Amino acid sequence: MSPFLRIGFSNFEIDPGLAYHEEVLNPYCAVYMKEAIDTEKGQVYKQKKPTMYPPWSTTFDAHIHRGRIMHVMVKDRTAELKSEATVALDSLATRCKKENGKLEIWLELKPQGRLLMEARYYLEKNTEREREGLFALHQRRGAIKQAKVHVVKCHEFSATFFPQPTFCSVCKEFVWGLNKQGYQCRQCNAAIHKKCIDKVIAKCTGSAINSKETMIHKERFKIDMPHRFKVYNYKSPTFCEHCGTLLWGLAKQGLKCEECSMNVHHKCQKKVANLCGVNQKLMAEALNVLNAINKINSFSGLEMGDFSKLVLCLQVFLAELKKSGQFFAVKALKKDVVLMDDDVECTMVERRVLSLAWENPFLTHLYCTFQTKENLFFVMEYLNGGDLMFHIQSCHKFDLHRSIFYAAEIICGLQFLHSKGIIYRDLKLDNVLLDSEGHIKIADFGMCKENMQEDSRTSTFCGTPDYIAPEILLGQKYSTSVDWWSFGVLLYEMLIGQSPFHGRDEEELFQSIRTDDPVYPRWLTRDAKDILIKLFVREPEERLGVKGNIRQHSFFSSTDWKALEQRQVAPPFKPTLTSPSDCSNFDKEFINEKPRLSCADRTLINSVDQTMFKNFSFVNPGMAHVTGR
Repeated sequence: MSPFLRIGFSNFEIDPGLAYHEEVLNPYCAVYMKEAIDTEKGQVYKQKKPTMYPPWSTTFDAHIHRGRIMHVMVKDRTAELKSEATVALDSLATRCKKENGKLEIWLELKPQGRLLMEARYYLEKNTEREREGLFALHQRRGAIKQAKVHVVKCHEFSATFFPQPTFCSVCKEFVWGLNKQGYQCRQCNAAIHKKCIDKVIAKCTGSAINSKETMIHKERFKIDMPHRFKVYNYKSPTFCEHCGTLLWGLAKQGLKCEECSMNVHHKCQKKVANLCGVNQKLMAEALNVLNAINKINSFSGLEMGDFSKLVLCLQVFLAELKKSGQFFAVKALKKDVVLMDDDVECTMVERRVLSLAWENPFLTHLYCTFQTKENLFFVMEYLNGGDLMFHIQSCHKFDLHRSIFYAAEIICGLQFLHSKGIIYRDLKLDNVLLDSEGHIKIADFGMCKENMQEDSRTSTFCGTPDYIAPEILLGQKYSTSVDWWSFGVLLYEMLIGQSPFHGRDEEELFQSIRTDDPVYPRWLTRDAKDILIKLFVREPEERLGVKGNIRQHSFFSSTDWKALEQRQVAPPFKPTLTSPSDCSNFDKEFINEKPRLSCADRTLINSVDQTMFKNFSFVNPGMAHVTGR
């Protein structure tokens, strides 16, 4: 991987002396990444990747290569305006580094206008092995998850935290506070309460689905009542009844319908549906009585912009029980972050899966969960042996005996989860820990999917990029097969010391996963190569683990499964520990920080609906034994 820039465009301004202004302009941005190519006629720039259309105030990643440029073009919907600029990524990266990694500048466009651009520089260190062509495992890789998109009447609603009072375009009440987080359409910017999503009756006017050809088909009730908007001077604070935000300015702040008195921004006028005089909330309730509300379908079109990186929004502390001196790992989650990321259900799933872990020795055990006004806490067993990523970095790869042992214990834990109807979905070296004896424990269950019995299927795009199965990338419905693909990647990394699939960025990596065959070194044993080939079968139903008994594969011919399940097989490696509180098997960057809870915004916390976490607190019976109560 090369260094990359995270770039976003948040504002566009044009010469006020020209005829164009924002309300008429309704601009959008197109980004073309071009590579320098030497030809007989000299150097030319060629576009190799698809054009991007990043929404305002969002970001995208651009890897930095010599000769790579970014061509930015701002257009309006009528194609009357076209302003552009070209930026060399390496020079932009240099400027970022001089500004401590973050840069915010106005990008001058030709022939007119300027664009507010923010860029952050991220450095990914290359090892000598990688420069020599060997993609060694030298860094931790974060998981990604598809942003939840709810499609209703062609709207593409995603959960949005509104930092200021916002008007719901359906019920005409405010969306305000973390506990009242709402949805906003990615196409037309309509803002609504979560509770109002079933009451939307107007088709999205900003969706490509609503082309002229599609719009020939009339609404069920033939409703086509255009608004009669006129410019209006507002003397008191007024909110747009489409996007929900304040109509700003001193005069002529927006438009008011002469018939129904609807208030909107100038820029929102073209996105307002022809429902003059129609109360969407009341009509939806009437349709509900008639059992005529359309069911919400999940959006299947996947783009890189649909994904959000799962950043480190949690803290893990080492805690000692005063009476017994026993140590625990305490994971803290901030409630405001959980709510803003729409991850309440993921947190509850993790709590439920952890509570099952006591039934299996190869899963991290949870003692209890509790909460304060600001945080959620998981009290878990402290596994001071470190994770497999930490250990493989020191020895490059594991020997065959050690790899077989770890793989067999992982299979026991994975099959237990599957027997409970749970898909793990984030198996990787970072999530496999060692206890003080050297046995493995699977950790981090935030990506799990419950209730996946028998023929159940799901379709959420999630996981860590290097480990994602091809059926997920193809947008297909999947089951436990994705865990066996990830297991194959993990086993390949343990045996060979590098990832089986490569790419300069996520797009190339995903293409490699879909099409490339891994390279198998000559020194790899026949059984090891055979099991990897069978785990990397791209047809899910034919993959080992789904088809056939993986325990009976010749790779595990020396494994006594009955003794292994009882933890009676001696581990081939025992972590070096000096005390029960030893932290030497963890990366220094994780243990050098002072143990303190990060503070949340008290104004936001006061608006949290605490009932959303009413079922979070939990005490495992094993905790009573530890505390002696």
